Amino acid sequence: MTATRDATQVSTPAAALSELISGNKRFVYGKPRYGHHVTQAAATASGQQPHSIVLGCIDSRVPLEAVFDQSFGSICVARSGAHVLDRSVAGSVAFAVSELGVSLVLVVGHKRCGAVHATVQSLRAGQQPGGDIGYLVDELAPAVHEVGLDDPDAEEKAVRAHVARTVDRLRINPGLAEALASGQVRVEGAVYDLSTGWVDFLR
Repeated sequence: MTATRDATQVSTPAAALSELISGNKRFVYGKPRYGHHVTQAAATASGQQPHSIVLGCIDSRVPLEAVFDQSFGSICVARSGAHVLDRSVAGSVAFAVSELGVSLVLVVGHKRCGAVHATVQSLRAGQQPGGDIGYLVDELAPAVHEVGLDDPDAEEKAVRAHVARTVDRLRINPGLAEALASGQVRVEGAVYDLSTGWVDFLR
Protein backbone atom coordinates (compact mmCIF):
# COMPACT_ATOMS: atom_id res chain seq x y z
CA MET A 1 0.00 0.00 0.00
CA THR A 2 1.49 3.36 -0.97
CA ALA A 3 -0.90 5.90 0.52
CA THR A 4 0.69 9.30 0.95
CA ARG A 5 -0.26 12.39 2.89
CA ASP A 6 -1.32 15.58 1.15
CA ALA A 7 0.75 18.17 2.98
CA THR A 8 -1.83 20.88 2.29
CA GLN A 9 -4.33 19.01 4.46
CA VAL A 10 -2.11 19.14 7.56
CA SER A 11 -0.98 22.75 7.67
CA THR A 12 -2.25 23.99 11.05
CA PRO A 13 -1.72 22.91 14.67
CA ALA A 14 -5.36 21.78 14.92
CA ALA A 15 -5.12 19.73 11.72
CA ALA A 16 -1.88 18.10 12.89
CA LEU A 17 -3.41 17.17 16.24
CA SER A 18 -6.49 15.79 14.48
CA GLU A 19 -4.27 13.66 12.24
CA LEU A 20 -2.50 12.12 15.24
CA ILE A 21 -5.78 11.47 17.06
CA SER A 22 -7.22 9.78 13.96
CA GLY A 23 -4.06 7.77 13.48
CA ASN A 24 -4.17 6.49 17.05
CA LYS A 25 -7.77 5.39 16.51
CA ARG A 26 -6.75 3.45 13.39
CA PHE A 27 -3.93 1.84 15.38
CA VAL A 28 -6.19 0.78 18.27
CA TYR A 29 -8.90 -0.57 15.97
CA GLY A 30 -6.39 -2.57 13.95
CA LYS A 31 -6.97 -0.64 10.75
CA PRO A 32 -3.65 1.09 10.04
CA ARG A 33 -3.37 3.03 6.81
CA TYR A 34 0.41 2.83 6.57
CA GLY A 35 2.49 -0.33 6.51
CA HIS A 36 5.93 1.30 6.32
CA HIS A 37 6.62 -0.22 2.94
CA VAL A 38 9.94 0.52 1.25
CA THR A 39 8.12 2.30 -1.60
CA GLN A 40 6.91 4.89 0.92
CA ALA A 41 10.48 5.48 2.04
CA ALA A 42 11.59 5.99 -1.54
CA ALA A 43 8.73 8.39 -2.22
CA THR A 44 9.92 10.78 0.48
CA ALA A 45 13.66 10.41 -0.08
CA SER A 46 14.00 13.75 -1.86
CA GLY A 47 12.37 15.88 0.84
CA GLN A 48 10.10 16.01 3.84
CA GLN A 49 7.13 18.01 5.07
CA PRO A 50 6.39 16.69 8.58
CA HIS A 51 3.41 18.18 10.37
CA SER A 52 4.50 17.32 13.93
CA ILE A 53 7.42 16.49 16.15
CA VAL A 54 6.66 13.93 18.85
CA LEU A 55 8.77 13.69 22.00
CA GLY A 56 8.66 10.25 23.54
CA CYS A 57 10.44 7.78 25.79
CA ILE A 58 13.06 5.29 24.61
CA ASP A 59 10.79 2.43 25.74
CA SER A 60 10.79 -0.25 23.04
CA ARG A 61 7.06 -0.84 23.56
CA VAL A 62 6.16 2.65 22.33
CA PRO A 63 6.90 2.86 18.58
CA LEU A 64 5.46 6.31 17.97
CA GLU A 65 5.11 6.10 14.18
CA ALA A 66 2.98 2.97 14.66
CA VAL A 67 1.03 4.30 17.67
CA PHE A 68 -0.09 7.28 15.56
CA ASP A 69 -0.20 5.35 12.26
CA GLN A 70 2.01 7.83 10.44
CA SER A 71 3.93 7.23 7.26
CA PHE A 72 7.43 8.28 6.21
CA GLY A 73 7.85 12.05 6.22
CA SER A 74 4.80 12.77 8.42
CA ILE A 75 6.32 13.17 11.89
CA CYS A 76 9.69 13.81 13.44
CA VAL A 77 10.43 11.78 16.57
CA ALA A 78 12.79 12.69 19.42
CA ARG A 79 13.28 10.13 22.17
CA SER A 80 15.03 10.11 25.53
CA GLY A 81 14.47 8.31 28.81
CA ALA A 82 11.01 9.46 29.98
CA HIS A 83 11.22 12.18 27.31
CA VAL A 84 13.62 14.17 29.48
CA LEU A 85 14.08 17.56 27.86
CA ASP A 86 17.81 18.22 27.64
CA ARG A 87 19.46 20.74 25.30
CA SER A 88 19.77 18.24 22.47
CA VAL A 89 16.05 17.44 22.53
CA ALA A 90 15.07 21.09 22.92
CA GLY A 91 17.32 21.98 20.00
CA SER A 92 15.76 19.25 17.90
CA VAL A 93 12.30 20.65 18.63
CA ALA A 94 13.38 24.17 17.70
CA PHE A 95 14.92 22.87 14.47
CA ALA A 96 11.77 20.96 13.53
CA VAL A 97 9.68 24.10 14.08
CA SER A 98 11.95 26.66 12.44
CA GLU A 99 13.50 24.63 9.62
CA LEU A 100 10.96 21.89 8.87
CA GLY A 101 7.82 23.89 9.59
CA VAL A 102 6.05 21.47 11.91
CA SER A 103 2.91 22.92 13.44
CA LEU A 104 2.56 20.63 16.47
CA VAL A 105 4.91 19.60 19.25
CA LEU A 106 3.46 16.62 21.11
CA VAL A 107 4.98 15.32 24.35
CA VAL A 108 4.04 11.67 24.94
CA GLY A 109 4.60 9.92 28.23
CA HIS A 110 3.47 6.36 28.86
CA LYS A 111 2.12 4.26 31.67
CA ARG A 112 4.48 1.93 33.56
CA CYS A 113 7.49 4.02 32.58
CA GLY A 114 10.69 2.36 33.80
CA ALA A 115 12.54 5.64 34.27
CA VAL A 116 9.75 7.08 36.40
CA HIS A 117 9.58 3.85 38.41
CA ALA A 118 13.34 3.99 39.04
CA THR A 119 13.04 7.62 40.12
CA VAL A 120 10.25 6.92 42.59
CA GLN A 121 12.16 3.96 44.05
CA SER A 122 15.36 5.99 44.29
CA LEU A 123 13.68 8.91 46.04
CA ARG A 124 11.83 6.65 48.47
CA ALA A 125 15.06 4.88 49.35
CA GLY A 126 17.02 8.11 49.55
CA GLN A 127 19.67 6.68 47.23
CA GLN A 128 20.77 8.73 44.24
CA PRO A 129 22.13 6.73 41.27
CA GLY A 130 25.45 7.88 39.93
CA GLY A 131 26.44 9.02 36.47
CA ASP A 132 24.02 9.79 33.69
CA ILE A 133 21.20 7.74 35.22
CA GLY A 134 21.39 10.13 38.15
CA TYR A 135 20.78 12.95 35.70
CA LEU A 136 17.53 11.31 34.58
CA VAL A 137 16.45 10.92 38.20
CA ASP A 138 17.22 14.59 38.87
CA GLU A 139 15.13 15.64 35.87
CA LEU A 140 12.17 13.46 36.86
CA ALA A 141 12.28 14.15 40.61
CA PRO A 142 10.27 17.43 40.48
CA ALA A 143 7.28 15.63 38.94
CA VAL A 144 7.47 12.89 41.56
CA HIS A 145 7.66 15.41 44.41
CA GLU A 146 4.72 17.28 42.89
CA VAL A 147 2.44 14.27 43.30
CA GLY A 148 4.02 13.11 46.56
CA LEU A 149 6.10 10.06 47.40
CA ASP A 150 3.45 8.76 49.80
CA ASP A 151 0.80 8.54 47.11
CA PRO A 152 0.24 4.85 46.21
CA ASP A 153 -0.28 5.92 42.59
CA ALA A 154 2.79 8.14 42.58
CA GLU A 155 4.30 6.55 39.50
CA GLU A 156 1.25 6.89 37.25
CA LYS A 157 0.53 10.40 38.48
CA ALA A 158 4.17 11.40 38.08
CA VAL A 159 4.07 10.35 34.43
CA ARG A 160 1.24 12.79 33.76
CA ALA A 161 2.87 15.48 35.90
CA HIS A 162 6.14 15.10 34.01
CA VAL A 163 4.35 15.40 30.66
CA ALA A 164 2.62 18.57 31.86
CA ARG A 165 5.88 20.02 33.17
CA THR A 166 7.64 19.27 29.87
CA VAL A 167 4.82 20.94 27.94
CA ASP A 168 5.09 24.01 30.18
CA ARG A 169 8.86 24.19 29.67
CA LEU A 170 8.48 24.04 25.91
CA ARG A 171 5.77 26.70 25.92
CA ILE A 172 8.20 29.17 27.50
CA ASN A 173 11.22 28.07 25.47
CA PRO A 174 12.72 31.18 23.82
CA GLY A 175 13.44 29.20 20.66
CA LEU A 176 9.71 28.61 20.15
CA ALA A 177 8.42 31.98 21.36
CA GLU A 178 7.81 33.57 17.97
CA ALA A 179 6.14 30.51 16.47
CA LEU A 180 3.92 30.07 19.53
CA ALA A 181 2.95 33.74 19.64
CA SER A 182 1.93 33.71 15.98
CA GLY A 183 -0.10 30.52 16.33
CA GLN A 184 2.18 28.72 13.89
CA VAL A 185 2.77 25.94 16.39
CA ARG A 186 1.12 24.41 19.44
CA VAL A 187 2.62 22.33 22.24
CA GLU A 188 0.41 19.59 23.67
CA GLY A 189 0.81 16.58 25.95
CA ALA A 190 -0.47 13.01 26.03
CA VAL A 191 -0.05 9.69 27.82
CA TYR A 192 0.07 6.32 26.06
CA ASP A 193 -1.51 3.22 27.62
CA LEU A 194 0.67 0.16 26.96
CA SER A 195 -2.21 -2.23 27.56
CA THR A 196 -4.84 -0.72 25.28
CA GLY A 197 -2.88 1.28 22.71
CA TRP A 198 -4.94 4.40 23.39
CA VAL A 199 -3.32 7.80 23.67
CA ASP A 200 -4.95 10.09 26.23
CA PHE A 201 -4.50 13.68 25.10
CA LEU A 202 -4.17 16.02 28.07
CA ARG A 203 -6.45 19.05 28.12
